[in-house]
Amino acid sequence: MTTHPVPSDFETRTNATYDALMWALSRPGLIRHMPETGQAGVIEALLDRECKAHCADPALASSVARTGAALVASDHADHLFFDSLPDADTLEQINLGSDLYPEIGATLVCNAVLGQGVHLRLSGPGCNGPVDVQVAGLPDGFWQNRARLMRYPMGFEVFLIDGAQVLGLPRSCHVEVL
Repeated sequence: MTTHPVPSDFETRTNATYDALMWALSRPGLIRHMPETGQAGVIEALLDRECKAHCADPALASSVARTGAALVASDHADHLFFDSLPDADTLEQINLGSDLYPEIGATLVCNAVLGQGVHLRLSGPGCNGPVDVQVAGLPDGFWQNRARLMRYPMGFEVFLIDGAQVLGLPRSCHVEVL
């Protein structure tokens, strides 16, 4: 009799979350659904002992600690988790990588309201022509600061979380405010 390993509920959930995140990033503007609401599942899927994370929410900081990731200041973090961004200047602290090592640019995960608010047009790799979306809940100047900071291949990825929905924006994605 051949036995096969059976994935645990944790493995199944984190794999499904990771899958949703990667599809969201590879197809900017298309909302994906995760198995759970909120950022705790994203933390479980993305972080491990090799990661450095900044978490502004003390309740989520315990989720980060369980992964073994180091909690660090925002300018040293690989991953940044915000319930809500205090202001658009927070983007100034995000690690963009360097010309030699652009892959060390950080990933920003924050809550937003998808399907309402500012009208955006996304274009670039992964977009099949221009993709229009609406996003609310981000501070004034967020999109302008993001555009100013991006110098591809340097930059940072963004995951916007709305309940169990996720919208991914890779650093290569051009965002136009309509």
